[in-house]
Amino acid sequence: MTTTTIQIDGMKCKCCSSGVGKRLTELPGVKKADVDLASGQARVEFDASQTSHEALLAVIRGAKFKARVLKSTLAA
Repeated sequence: MTTTTIQIDGMKCKCCSSGVGKRLTELPGVKKADVDLASGQARVEFDASQTSHEALLAVIRGAKFKARVLKSTLAA
């Protein structure tokens, strides 16, 4: 399982953050997506054999937000 922290720019309200979280969890292999409006960050746990950083970013960018990976760790 991979855990990734993504910086998301442009979210203005709770609907924005909950919408991004919902879209992320709809991706195959995403176990958990916690999106924090105050920090503008998402913490996503996913199976890298089923999805990728690029797919995560594409979902966020598809919702019209800017996004970039801050850090990523692979659980042993």
